[in-house]
Amino acid sequence: MAFSATLSSPLGFPNHQSPLAFSTKPITTRPIKSTTSFAIPPLSTADVAATFDGTTVAVIGGGSVAALATVLSLADPDRRRRLQAEEVGGEDKEVVKDYFNNSGFQRWKKIYGETDDVNRVQRDIRLGHAKTVENAIKMLTDEGQLRGVTVCDAGCGTGSLSIPLAKEGAIVSASDISAAMVAEAEKQAKEQLLGGKDDPSVAPVIPKFEVRDLESLDGKYHTVVCLDVLIHYPQSKADGMIAHLASLAEKRLILSFAPKTFYYDLLKRVGELFPGPSKATRAYLHSEADVERALRKVGWRITKRGLIATQFYFAKLVEAVPA
Repeated sequence: MAFSATLSSPLGFPNHQSPLAFSTKPITTRPIKSTTSFAIPPLSTADVAATFDGTTVAVIGGGSVAALATVLSLADPDRRRRLQAEEVGGEDKEVVKDYFNNSGFQRWKKIYGETDDVNRVQRDIRLGHAKTVENAIKMLTDEGQLRGVTVCDAGCGTGSLSIPLAKEGAIVSASDISAAMVAEAEKQAKEQLLGGKDDPSVAPVIPKFEVRDLESLDGKYHTVVCLDVLIHYPQSKADGMIAHLASLAEKRLILSFAPKTFYYDLLKRVGELFPGPSKATRAYLHSEADVERALRKVGWRITKRGLIATQFYFAKLVEAVPA
């Protein structure tokens, strides 16, 4: 998933960005400007407990950034994450697997789905993720038809990208660390691809779904796509993962990641104070410069880039090709 930030203020939050900013030119990401100062909401607020997870952030008007920094200095989210990892017998990967097979699966199944049983924040995150998928598909189809093109969807979730690609005629290999996510993706694929309601000139092939982590992926594909997954990898491990994904791709690699800026980093740190009852996963932000550097190290260059931003969802999307 990409970085999501819950912003609640009695003064309202300025409409600082359009839902989508996308181009083939470099984009300079700037901190969001706001006249509202931020403070920690009271822990007794019911909406905080119901809404927050490790990638969800809440701030309200009042107080000061200095006061916020003081509270952050007293918090120890790293200790909480270590205890959480010990509970499931491992580090970040085990925590992610446990989360998305249990409470996280239920939460994100609703967000990725079409149910009306979502709150305002979840609905907005759904819109942001859909925009990311939409623009990833546009990157792919800009180069021509996808019929017969092999695509690896690394971290497929519930199939929100795999299924549309199959409808376009692509041969999709999809995987996720969560068995629950893979089962839901398979179910959705059969319902949508075998219904016979789409273009009869394109005979979709059901994607091959597997329960696998990114590290175990192998093979060669025309295109590798990895959306909203790098948020689970610190930069030290993200470099190796980007290199691994590039080694699987012959022509093209498409990545999305939560952008690291001062503002987004501050929001993330606030969110870590409110893990919620589901004990969600740690969220890692990445600067575009770091991602570009990791790609250059393995002989790849970015050709397209964009920023998807709704009120509560932020993601950078890049396409890279061999240099």
